[in-house]
Amino acid sequence: MQINVSQLLKEPFGAERDYKINGAVNIMENGSLNTVQGNVRLTRTNRSILVKGRLSTTVDIDCARCLSTFGYPVVLNFEEEYFPAQAASGFDLPPDEDYLFTIDENRVIDLTEVIRQYALMAIPMKPLCSEDCKGL
Repeated sequence: MQINVSQLLKEPFGAERDYKINGAVNIMENGSLNTVQGNVRLTRTNRSILVKGRLSTTVDIDCARCLSTFGYPVVLNFEEEYFPAQAASGFDLPPDEDYLFTIDENRVIDLTEVIRQYALMAIPMKPLCSEDCKGL
C-alpha cells in the first residue's frame, strides 16, 4: 500500500489529498492476505506528512473457546506522521527515532506497516466466534 507524495511535498503547508484504499496486506504474517478498504487523508505539515485514515478488513482468527477459525471484522481509525528519510526535503527533521514512519528517497510512503500494527491492536486477546460459544 504505497502512495507517492512527491506532488504533495511541493505544495504549501496545510495542503491535503484524499485517497481511496483497496488492497491486500498480510496482517497476521502467516502468508494469507487480507483485503483492506477505506479512505485516507494526507496533510502536509511543516515537518512531515500527516496520514489520517479509516479502513476496514476481516481477519481470520481462532476462537478462544472452541478453537474454530472465523472471520473477525476490524475497523481501523489511525493517525500517523511520516517523516522524510533525508534533510534535503525541506522539512525540519525530528529527533532520531527508530520507531518513526518515513517517506523514502523516492517520496513514497508505505501504509502496510501502519495497517498491520493497528489491525493487530484491534483484535481482542480472547476472540469469540459468537457470544454464546459453548467451547470444546
